[in-house]
Amino acid sequence: MATLGLSKVFILDKYFTELQKYWETEKKLQDVSSSNEAVHLQQRLRSLSSELVTLRNRLYVQGENANSQTSQQQNSSLHASHTTNNVINAINTCHNQTTSILPPTLPKNQIPIPPHIPNTLPHISDSVGKQIGYPSDQKSNLLVNHQNKTPVHNGQLQDLIYLPGPLTEDAVLKCLHARFSAKQYYTNVGPILISVNPFADNKNPLTLTSTRSVSLDAKLLKVVDDAVRQQSETGYPQAIILSGVSGSGKTYASMLLLRQLFDVAGGGPETDAFKHLAAAFTVLRSLGSAKTASNCESSRIGHYIEVQVTDGALYRTKIHCYFLDQTRVVKPLPNEKNYHIFYQMLAGLSTEERIKFNLEGHSPHTLNYLKCGDVKQDETDDSARFQSWKVCLGVLGIPFMDVVKVLAAVLLLGNVQFVDGNKTNKSHQGIDASGIKTTAVISEVSVAGESELNAVSSLLGVSAQSLFRGITSRTHNTRAQLVKSFSDANMSNMVRDSLAKALYCRTVATIVRRANSLKRLGSTLGTLSSDSNESVHNQADVASQHASTVGTAGSKSSKSMAALNNAVRHATDGSIGILDMFGFEDPKPSYLEHLCINLCSETMQHFYNTHIFKSSIESCRDEEIHCDVEVDYVDNVPCIDLISSLRTGLLSMLDVECSIRGSSESYISKVKSQHRGNPRLFEPKPIDGQSFGIQHFAGRVSYDASNFLETNKDVVPDDLVCVFHKQTCNFGFVNHLFGSELKALYSSDIVPRGIRFRISPTSHSDLLNGDEPVSTLTQDFHTRLDNLLRSLVHAKPHFVRCIKANNTEMSLIFDRGAVMKQIRSLQILETVNLMAGGYPHRMRFKAFNARYRLLALSCKFRCTEERADEDCHLILKSLEQKQDIKQQHTEVSMSWAFGKRHIFLSEGIRQHLEIRRNETRFRAAVIIQSVWRGWHARKKWPTLKCTLLHPSNTNSGHVIGTGLSSRTVSNIAPVNTINNIAHMNGGTCGGATLTRPRPQPIAGTPPPDPNEKCDTKMIQQTCNLFGLDLERPPPVPPSRPYTVTGNKKLGYPQTRIMKMPFPEDIGNGTDPTLMKGDTVIVVGASNKRGHLVVEHTNHNLIHVPFQFLELKSGQLAV
Repeated sequence: MATLGLSKVFILDKYFTELQKYWETEKKLQDVSSSNEAVHLQQRLRSLSSELVTLRNRLYVQGENANSQTSQQQNSSLHASHTTNNVINAINTCHNQTTSILPPTLPKNQIPIPPHIPNTLPHISDSVGKQIGYPSDQKSNLLVNHQNKTPVHNGQLQDLIYLPGPLTEDAVLKCLHARFSAKQYYTNVGPILISVNPFADNKNPLTLTSTRSVSLDAKLLKVVDDAVRQQSETGYPQAIILSGVSGSGKTYASMLLLRQLFDVAGGGPETDAFKHLAAAFTVLRSLGSAKTASNCESSRIGHYIEVQVTDGALYRTKIHCYFLDQTRVVKPLPNEKNYHIFYQMLAGLSTEERIKFNLEGHSPHTLNYLKCGDVKQDETDDSARFQSWKVCLGVLGIPFMDVVKVLAAVLLLGNVQFVDGNKTNKSHQGIDASGIKTTAVISEVSVAGESELNAVSSLLGVSAQSLFRGITSRTHNTRAQLVKSFSDANMSNMVRDSLAKALYCRTVATIVRRANSLKRLGSTLGTLSSDSNESVHNQADVASQHASTVGTAGSKSSKSMAALNNAVRHATDGSIGILDMFGFEDPKPSYLEHLCINLCSETMQHFYNTHIFKSSIESCRDEEIHCDVEVDYVDNVPCIDLISSLRTGLLSMLDVECSIRGSSESYISKVKSQHRGNPRLFEPKPIDGQSFGIQHFAGRVSYDASNFLETNKDVVPDDLVCVFHKQTCNFGFVNHLFGSELKALYSSDIVPRGIRFRISPTSHSDLLNGDEPVSTLTQDFHTRLDNLLRSLVHAKPHFVRCIKANNTEMSLIFDRGAVMKQIRSLQILETVNLMAGGYPHRMRFKAFNARYRLLALSCKFRCTEERADEDCHLILKSLEQKQDIKQQHTEVSMSWAFGKRHIFLSEGIRQHLEIRRNETRFRAAVIIQSVWRGWHARKKWPTLKCTLLHPSNTNSGHVIGTGLSSRTVSNIAPVNTINNIAHMNGGTCGGATLTRPRPQPIAGTPPPDPNEKCDTKMIQQTCNLFGLDLERPPPVPPSRPYTVTGNKKLGYPQTRIMKMPFPEDIGNGTDPTLMKGDTVIVVGASNKRGHLVVEHTNHNLIHVPFQFLELKSGQLAV
């Protein structure tokens, strides 16, 4: 009876609940300490303001709807309304007495509104579907459909821009939670995809092979389809960028995307390219992933998978790798693990292999590089993964024994401990072979674990004495004088760790180069990538090798090769990349590698902000476009400048400190002095002289800088590198790992001479620039990151924002607090606001006309570039006249605006234009196909008619080349008959020769050179040489004495079962009848094409088409 009044009471109750939240948030804002938190609280205040305004409007809307009810309902609702108004007045009076934030006096029935809330917000929508606050001059661009307002459940909502009601963080969270409960883990925000990791398969090793059984979601497929379509239509490179915190499922999604890319453009999982790439990822996952505090399958190597596509077909793939967590090899964090391959190797090696690799009796509890971290392991699972890893190494053509020898040597190096011996120093001076004066300072250092040192030296193919001397001795070049000295125990242990990291990093780099060296047309020799550490091979040598194999067969072959290379170059211009970079993480403690990882995350976040928010806002401002939605996004440029600024950035200051041989304490003091007052830099508690904190976009992280300088130097001395020269090392794989360094080192007669090399591999050309390393670890990583951004800037990005459902990796658990924190850091609410009510898309007038002109009558187009904007008006006006723009159950903006050079589109109108374009193209394709098929059938009808009317042109009642009886053909529908015969017969009736269609040339094949045509005499000589006759086609090969089924050869005789009666016209002839289900004996192949010789019960031989027979199970193979 008083339903309306009760509804008002409920709305009023919710209003004051939200009002209380507003006041609490405002109080928190006054006490906030960090700028990032202040921005989030301000956004929260705006969201609450929007919801308060909406609730107030709903009260008035319901009051207006009450006037249209019957008189009895009017009396009831008025009574309830008076009651509610009394409540409102009483509450207003109470608030006026207790709170000073409200105005001193309020008009009658006025609901209290907190300060800073505007009376109208343009992008806020009421419950009836009316758009609030749009200016009157834009109403023509905003056609709202108020009919068929069927409420959509959040679990069924496919796109967050269609969220009903006010757009708040809570609304986004509820929608994602509802879809998560419905096992819908992918949600769109316009063209951007949100992926929630449910941790449904925690033991998946995240490789192409392990994800083959996973069903692909339609939204994930659409990302790949859009990338392939746009690349084929425009030729522009595409990049699928996955971003999110560590453990959010980026690698899992990237494998699914790569698998789908192969299905669309690469021929599927059965191709050699897919198997090669799957083997590469299986190997790299074990070598480059480890268990961390937040992710048991954390990728410590960033991947950019570049897939070159031409004409919609996959051409070749290349893996670019970025940064390796080197410190983890020698010192994993207490609650984390070393790289997976070490545990898998210990579980998977047989007893004989463990003895061979000197690992007998060793376990994670006895190896120093493993026991400092988590030593728990699932030996069954690790053993199975190791066997798969071993097989995949063979697929890549990498010797298993060589790689495992190096990995075993790395493990055993951790048990080689150097301790100080007697403190006596000895000095020795002399003249070396080159005439330079040398001074040797000797300090005795002993080794604890001599058996492990001998085992390592045998595995690496060197003598124990030379390895000991290489680790413990140092050569210094001081004023043209070489000073040789023995290091103390601490320095020797640091050099030992550098050797372990160098062996591991260079092994991974070699495997990556091998994975990229799949021999395909036009492929180059595999390198790690142009923007990462180069191959250990000299690029000049590679160029000379190519020069020696090209252009040696005269000018004609040179022209042909040049044409082929040009075709290959043009065919590989377009590419589709899948970027799986590091996720933001906050380990305890955090080191230099984690700072670089978080810098990468900040950079990817900045790239997203620039492409989605900044470009849209600045474009509207430049072209004087008024947008009713103002998106206040958090710009993280100050944080990036704090870390990587050219002069005052933390990394630049670290490089300076390394060059002057400073200390961690001096570095921290200079950082705090330089950036005093920077809100992004804070001092962690308890106060420590070797730590600092940074406020990142995803949270606060404290960094331990005690080992920053040593990690950043990233060097290994030449005294140790020269040990692995081929004169003293008989292990070729290790010679190859240090190939460029050894070549540069032995380019001079003095060896060693105090040079320091990078731990990670360096190109030979860089080594020739000087005796010192060309860059530090941070410089090298920053350079590669800049090159990656340069590649992404020239590509069309497709964003996939990944979110992890909880922080404990529990299956199918949705932690609202953890997800809300990621929603804020990824700025999903701001993205939804922009996509739902702003202008996130812009197109040039000419490009808009070229894409959507099929939606309007072409006769009205101006077809001039100067008047292209008028053509855009015609296209959009035609949609309006057809009343074609519909609002899909929500208040999503369907507006557009014309700028100086671009037309600006909302996400709603862009989606609608794409739908209408696809529908129009589909209808046109159907019409074209139907017309062509009709013409083609009418053209082939005389041939079909002659074939059916002249039995002499058939073979035992079968149409030539079809394998079907005349009765079967006559029973088929006319259209199908015409199509089948037309495709199978290419000739004419009356005994004319039937020809097959000529196959099309391979895409990308260059046209033949007219100057290279062979003369008739050359062709005749070739035919005589091979016994060919140009006047007659080659004879038909004889029938095989067997049949093939299920990869087995089955000889004759065979037992088969009739699938249908033969002949079909029973009773019209004198031939014996074979009924369906009869068992017959096939004695051999018939001379009639497509027939088998069948022995009947009375020993008559019948020629039966093979499709009438079914092979009986249980036949023995030949």
